[in-house]
Amino acid sequence: MVAGHSIYTSSSCGGADKEDSWFLEPYQKHPGQAATFLAHIQVGVENVAKDKNALLLFSGGETRKNAGPRSEAQSYWAVAESKGNEASVKWRTLTEEHARDSFENLLFSVCRFRELTGTYPQNITVVSYDFKEERFAQLHRSAIRFPESNFFYSGTPASPAAKEAAAKGEALVRSQFLEDPYGCRGSLWRKKLGRDPFHRSIPYPNGCPEIDGLFKYCGQTLYPGSLPWD
Repeated sequence: MVAGHSIYTSSSCGGADKEDSWFLEPYQKHPGQAATFLAHIQVGVENVAKDKNALLLFSGGETRKNAGPRSEAQSYWAVAESKGNEASVKWRTLTEEHARDSFENLLFSVCRFRELTGTYPQNITVVSYDFKEERFAQLHRSAIRFPESNFFYSGTPASPAAKEAAAKGEALVRSQFLEDPYGCRGSLWRKKLGRDPFHRSIPYPNGCPEIDGLFKYCGQTLYPGSLPWD
C-alpha cells in the first residue's frame, strides 16, 4: 500500500516531477516535494514486481477542495501508469479512493484487498515517508492488531527543506494517535471531516464484513473483538 499525500492537477503526466503539477498545502511547498511522491510510487511498483502474488494499492481520497473531485489514489495510479510499468505489475496495481488519514490508508486498504480478492492479506508493506514509520508500523498496525512479523515498512526521506518541519508535525500527530488510536474523536476526527470536501459516502465495511466491528470501534484501548488474522 502506498499512502497518498497529494493530488496531481496537471493535464498530462509529463511534469510529475514538478511541484506546480501537484496540489500542495502550504506546509508541503518545498523544493523537491514532487520527487518524494514519485519515490513512493516507484518503491511501491518495485515492491510488487518482486512478488507475483502481491497487489499494489494506491490509497487516498478526494481530500482537497481546491484540487477538485480527484483522488490521491487515482493521481498516483495515473502517474504510475504514465511510467509504462510492465504488464504483470500493471494489472495488479489498483486504488483505494476513500482514505482521509493515515489510519484509514491502512484500514481501508485491508478492506479493499478483501473486496478485490475475497481474502485478507497475509503480509502488508506500507510505503510512505521514513519519519512516519513509527506511526504506521507501531500505532496503526497495533490498532488493527495485525501481526508485527507480517508487517513491513518502506520509508523514503522527506525533501531536505521539509525535514525539520515534518519531524515536528509528525511528533504532534503521533501524540494524537496515542490518545485516539482509531482517529474517531477530537482533533483527528475534525481533520478527517475537513478532508472530505465532496461529502463522499464511505463504502466500507461493505466488502469486508468480517471486520465490521473494527470499523465501528471508537475506543481508547485496542479493539477487543476477533479478527481474521488472529
